[in-house]
Amino acid sequence: MKNSVWKYAVTIFLSHGLLLPAFSQQSEPLINATLKGVVLDSITNRPIEGVTIKLEGVTHQVKTDASGRFQFVTGQRLPLTFSTSFLGYKGRKITAREAQIQILLQPSVSDLDEVVVVGYGVQKRRNLTGAVAKIDAAEVNKIPVASFDAQLQGKLSGVQVSTNSGVPGESIFLRVRGTTSINSSSDPLYIIDGVFLNNTSLQNIGLGGRTSSPLTDINPADIESIEVLKDASATAIYGSRGANGVIIITTKKGSYGSRTKIDLNLQGGWAEANKSLLPKLATGPETATLANEWWINSGLDNPALKQTFANRPYRPVSEGGKGNPEDQPTYDRLGFLLRHGKLQDYNIGIQGGGDKSRFYIGAGYTGQEAFIKVIDFSRTNLKFNFDHQISNRVKIGLTNNFSRTYRNQARTGDGPQVSLFNSAVSSATNVPIFNTDGSLNGTDNTYTLVDNYDVNTTSLRYVGSAFAEIDLVKGLKFKSSFSADYNLYDESQYWNSKTSIGIANNNQATSGISRNATWINEQTLTYQNTFGKHSLNAILGNTLQSNVLDYKYLEGNGFANDSFKQISSAANIIASDNWTKYTIASFFGRVGYSYADRYFAEATLRADGSSKFGANNRWGYFPAFSAGWRISQEAFLADQTWLNDLKIRASYGLTGNQAGISNFAARGLWSGNEKYADSYGKVLPSTGPFQLGNENLRWEKTAQADLGLDVALFKNRLSITVDLYHKYTSDLLLERPIVGSSGFSKYWANVGEISNKGYEVLINSLNVKTKDFAWNTSFNISGNKNKIEKLPTQITQYTRDWVILKEGYSLNSFWLYEQLSVDPQTGKAVFDGQLSDGSLPTSARKVFRNAYPKFYGGIGNTFTYKNFDLGVDFSFQYGNYAVNLNRYFRERNPSSGGVFQNVLNRWQQPGDITDVPRLTSEGLNYTIDANSRYLEDASFLKLRQLSFGYKLPKELVERAKLTAARIYFVGSNLFVWSKYTGDPESNVTSNPNAQGIGSFGTPPQPRTFQLGLNVTL
Repeated sequence: MKNSVWKYAVTIFLSHGLLLPAFSQQSEPLINATLKGVVLDSITNRPIEGVTIKLEGVTHQVKTDASGRFQFVTGQRLPLTFSTSFLGYKGRKITAREAQIQILLQPSVSDLDEVVVVGYGVQKRRNLTGAVAKIDAAEVNKIPVASFDAQLQGKLSGVQVSTNSGVPGESIFLRVRGTTSINSSSDPLYIIDGVFLNNTSLQNIGLGGRTSSPLTDINPADIESIEVLKDASATAIYGSRGANGVIIITTKKGSYGSRTKIDLNLQGGWAEANKSLLPKLATGPETATLANEWWINSGLDNPALKQTFANRPYRPVSEGGKGNPEDQPTYDRLGFLLRHGKLQDYNIGIQGGGDKSRFYIGAGYTGQEAFIKVIDFSRTNLKFNFDHQISNRVKIGLTNNFSRTYRNQARTGDGPQVSLFNSAVSSATNVPIFNTDGSLNGTDNTYTLVDNYDVNTTSLRYVGSAFAEIDLVKGLKFKSSFSADYNLYDESQYWNSKTSIGIANNNQATSGISRNATWINEQTLTYQNTFGKHSLNAILGNTLQSNVLDYKYLEGNGFANDSFKQISSAANIIASDNWTKYTIASFFGRVGYSYADRYFAEATLRADGSSKFGANNRWGYFPAFSAGWRISQEAFLADQTWLNDLKIRASYGLTGNQAGISNFAARGLWSGNEKYADSYGKVLPSTGPFQLGNENLRWEKTAQADLGLDVALFKNRLSITVDLYHKYTSDLLLERPIVGSSGFSKYWANVGEISNKGYEVLINSLNVKTKDFAWNTSFNISGNKNKIEKLPTQITQYTRDWVILKEGYSLNSFWLYEQLSVDPQTGKAVFDGQLSDGSLPTSARKVFRNAYPKFYGGIGNTFTYKNFDLGVDFSFQYGNYAVNLNRYFRERNPSSGGVFQNVLNRWQQPGDITDVPRLTSEGLNYTIDANSRYLEDASFLKLRQLSFGYKLPKELVERAKLTAARIYFVGSNLFVWSKYTGDPESNVTSNPNAQGIGSFGTPPQPRTFQLGLNVTL
């Protein structure tokens, strides 16, 4: 008997890769067994964390811990059959005949067998017919930014991410396959654990064009994975929300039948200015020299100033002047404003489960100081997820996220008034900071603002859901869920008597409170079954959603002194409030079919009815179709061992958009904020027309076609995914101007069409794999061409109309006078279209270049050697341009404040070759606002992240009674290569239709350095 057992064990090892360290000689199968084991890499023999173990005939599953171990309380007899799945390794199906086992998994670069989350379900990547990208959150969540969306830069094909400023907690620019709308939002739909997440900032108090990001309320440490649905086939099941792509966030859930695991992650470090991105200011002597030169040159056409050389601003004190230029000191306000901002991130995650329940509890604190004084961001959160199997047929679950986010949110955007960063840049470097009596010189002095800023916001937020799922019959499930997203956003400002706003208003206090509440109820019926070579899956469901937003605003002006800050103490108080609501009802269905794991087809239809639209077009219908063919399964390729997978797929569908318009856009509205005087002169309240209705207002629609190719080669060491797409948006939602005689100036209508055409390429490769060393590379590149196909009236955006929306051109195109050169003999700027008399007609202004890159992407390399790991990630954009507003304001008039060093390259004498014209207020040199001289190539290559880690040896970890421990270093934004003079990603406003307006008053992104410790108990 003993020999037969050993013989059977050897057979199992050879055929299945199982090592049985302990063998039972029992002749009868074990009952009520607890299956234990460890999962190892078949090449390196290293434990693999996170492998999913699923027993046949059992609904739940477990995952391996940091030591690769798992435990499954089965309550069944041995032998047991189970399967394994894990990203980067080949799935296995194994029969265990003993209670303790060791599993060896073979690495696989191909991700085709991994499970990805799609709309209302999951699918194997190998069976997808739509375009879906996935990233493990562990790859990016060590990057010290406030929100998870900013961590995605350069990581996913077809997803463009730009960080507008270096202020933590601000909104970023994210687009999935281009911009599809003008007035409506082009942001993707965010879904976290089935909850539709509000991504619209609740900020109402102005901060110079900046807005806070509501996504910062979510702690990246709680996220397990992120999927991006890109084409119509993948997004159509979300109908009216899917036109801009869908980002699905799955948080950690714990595992059934596993021991409790505690993960503790501690990070600390600092943020500092990347000096290569900071403005380069002229010194005090240089500033005085340039101011004198401008003064002298400008006197030629300005007799009112009685210009003579003796009247120049900087001349000897003996002549009553401020001193000679070369004697001027240099005062460094920008250096005073900079600091090493402290970074802190502490997270604990507790997860596990029994035979019928699983749970995850996460708690965290994040603190991020900006590299300029005053500004900071902090978040405290608590996460609780729980699932319970009531019976073999009934399952219930909860997801809960509570967070408190605080910002000290100084004004940083357009406008010099009370703008911290701009105050340091716009002040002349030779102007003293202090007066002779020791008082601070001037209003809104950088020193004054640092000590007197009082701008605060606090966000309290709950995002959660509850669900019940019932197995009706084999393959048929019913699920009902209720979810809510509630956000209370409290913001306040106080400007005392030392600031310009305070001086103008005898001090000013403002307070705003916004409340956004969304609830969603969903029911789904899903069916999945296999009949021989045929596989069928289907889903049918409905959604009911309601959103209520209300806002209250108070402003107080006139305070007795700086000690009184409450609005109730103000002499004059202004109050207002607003309330709005919309509802959506939806019905959707999807049917998928596959034959022999070779041919695939899928059809989706969703109907959405929204209260925002008129009665004639309240409902929108959004269908999609897709198909796939796994060519590698065909007989004529069966003998090609170098080819592991080859699949082509195609899709076409319609999605909609309603975001960005008011909740009552289709309705004729009357305002109660009217008054009139009766015959006695008494003022009485009244009503009056406010908005012209349009009962024919309908959904924006985006039709999208996609053609994709998935390839895996050389034993899955190389995988390639290529997609080509064409998106066409029609019925754009815009406010259309009408004649004033109607009593209105505009109304909401469907006008205009936009197209986006592009490509995406993703390549993953396993370059080297030995027992001790491995090298993986991931590369993605995407290109998108945007075009306004139809637009009845051109629209200009931002100050001075530098950005234009015009038929035949891309969104966010620039409308400028093109400076061709500087005349070497006269120093005058030469413009395209300039007339012979030197004048420049308006017709010479033209549309050229835009803010969108021709292509963008990222490349990452991961190296492991024994217990060491190294990660190097780059991101890039090419072909995008931006107007440098810093240069516009700081190169025009050297006598008005701070001057950039670039002005030192100005024309001074005949024969000089330069693009900086003669300094003067005469002629066109500096009087043309929309001058292409300030338009710069904002392409960049960035070392986005450098990480280095070391896993402590097993014997040391076990001695400390731990499961695993790793120390690591992370550096972010370490180097940026760009022709742009500043941060090439900066943008002065969060308005998505005014991209490419860069730098002014906007701190660039910082360099960050962090040390971390991750411990698993």
